[in-house]
Amino acid sequence: MFLERVNDPADIKRLTIPELETLSIEIRDFLVQSITSTGGHFGANLGVVELTVALHYVFNSPVDRIVWDVGHQAYVHKILTGRKQDFPTLRQFHGLAGFPKRSESPHDFFGVGHASTSISAALGMAIARDLHKENHHVLAVIGDGAMTGGIAFEALNHAGHLKKRLLVVLNDNEMSISPNVGAISHYLTRLRTDPYYGKIKGELETLLKRIPAFGSRIANTAERFKDTLKYAMVPGMLFEEMGFSYFGPVPGHDIAQVIHLLRQAKEMDGPVILHVITQKGKGYPSAEAAPDKLHSIGGAVVKPKATAPSYTGVFGKTLVDLAKKDKRIVAVTAAMLNSGLNEFALEFPDRCFDVGIAEQHAATLCAGLSTAGMRPIFSVYSTFLQRAYDQVIHDICIQQLPVVIAIDRAGLVGPDGETHQGAFDAAFLRAIPNMTIMMPKDEGELRHMLYTAFTLSGPVAVRFAREDGIGVALDVPYEEIPVGKSEVIREGRDVALLALGPMVAVAENASLMLAERGISAQVVNMRFVKPIDEEALRNLALKNMPIVTIEEGTIKGGLGSAVLEYFALQKLQCSVYPIGLPDHFIEHGSRPELLHQVGLTSEHIAEVAITLVENQHGQKWVNRKTAGR
Repeated sequence: MFLERVNDPADIKRLTIPELETLSIEIRDFLVQSITSTGGHFGANLGVVELTVALHYVFNSPVDRIVWDVGHQAYVHKILTGRKQDFPTLRQFHGLAGFPKRSESPHDFFGVGHASTSISAALGMAIARDLHKENHHVLAVIGDGAMTGGIAFEALNHAGHLKKRLLVVLNDNEMSISPNVGAISHYLTRLRTDPYYGKIKGELETLLKRIPAFGSRIANTAERFKDTLKYAMVPGMLFEEMGFSYFGPVPGHDIAQVIHLLRQAKEMDGPVILHVITQKGKGYPSAEAAPDKLHSIGGAVVKPKATAPSYTGVFGKTLVDLAKKDKRIVAVTAAMLNSGLNEFALEFPDRCFDVGIAEQHAATLCAGLSTAGMRPIFSVYSTFLQRAYDQVIHDICIQQLPVVIAIDRAGLVGPDGETHQGAFDAAFLRAIPNMTIMMPKDEGELRHMLYTAFTLSGPVAVRFAREDGIGVALDVPYEEIPVGKSEVIREGRDVALLALGPMVAVAENASLMLAERGISAQVVNMRFVKPIDEEALRNLALKNMPIVTIEEGTIKGGLGSAVLEYFALQKLQCSVYPIGLPDHFIEHGSRPELLHQVGLTSEHIAEVAITLVENQHGQKWVNRKTAGR
């Protein structure tokens, strides 16, 4: 077993090529056993085993710097850099992170989790290297899906201009999470599939050098002819014209070939792209056959069978139903059809637009669609929406355009950790004028909110959690929800629990605990983060009821802040205690563990409410209430 002897990248440098091939088989077996137990990103890691082994064989981490894009495919890198013994804790609370993390290892040079950042980060490191007069190598490993992101081409453009020594390894497996789309994807398909490209490149370049120049006119014609031939026949000309030397495509599971080309690229002066063809899910037949479905798996822990559909599923079915009634509805996503749009794409292929990993473009595309009379909905994860913030402000909200933003995974998402927790969208959207923000307490209310969103004449964000619903009826007529109006779930007189989204059910449970202590708690489903229900807040202040706000988002700038701001501006005296996500990034772990860590539990809410009531009425009052039950 070679894998048992590998605890550092230096350990593989003593192996022969056949031994490296055996090591790759052992790593793939290790990954299958480990990920099927803990869960995690599956197909992408199986696809880069040989490539990662070759990278660490040729280069010298951590002296040389390898920057991984997204990080879905960095498990092999973690295994080779001394962390294989920690894989039983992968994505577990306080365990090994599912993405590269600077605090975890000196071999992780850049923390990632979102796509298309590696070339920018690696170029920054290359610039710093040269300013420090150092001589190490810097590599960016980026997938063809991530290459569709605009920031990747901004970085390529800059790197080609600076001519810094930088290696970009383009890991081309024809997939991101959803199938790749767009002109770049088609271009890479041409490179990887045309059998004449590799054979003709050397012959053509030799021929072009032999074309003589006779006079200015003939010379210009010859140069144009040479350029035309190059563009038509030489692979990688897009990258060559951006200032990169292009190598490939090379079969990424042939370690000997990959090592040979990496060594060549290592000796090049200036920016280089090595185009490597890999197979997502390599070595695991079901993952090879369905790379999108086995992009990530949940592990061996058996979960109770869901008794209700997920919020994402209800969103998708509701959108299809509404689109059948309104032909103006179109859907846009940034490489995430699985965020509820798979059914919509099948039902309305000409009204569903996957723009690739390009959230900025997606937001502005929606703005353009809305100006022409369409009713676009942008389906996006909470943390991915962050990438389109300027477009939401400038292109959608300033112009008051009726764009619906469906924000999936709003709140804690669990094992994916800091880069994916949906903590900030309510706060950063609330700061934007003309924006309406709502979140349903259950899957039935989600249907009504989506229906309501398409009736409004300005920008709307509908947030929903990465959770299953609670089992309410879904075969009821749509109802338009009054904008900015909350809903009293449970009447009370001693304390008010103002909750948002799934936290409404948590607040209801807290109210039952409080009733056991003789405390009558009013539970309010706030529904809207913006506009806030000012009438309801004023009535609570007039009743002199202390308030607990409960939200699965950052306290700073969210629902609790909105309530406090209202009372301060209206000069109303009211005791308010906000409960939400604290002012630090939330690590990976199971959702229950994380909710307990941040205090979003019924027990903690009840404790806070008791303290507020005691502060307002005194300890003896609470004891008397309890005694009089």
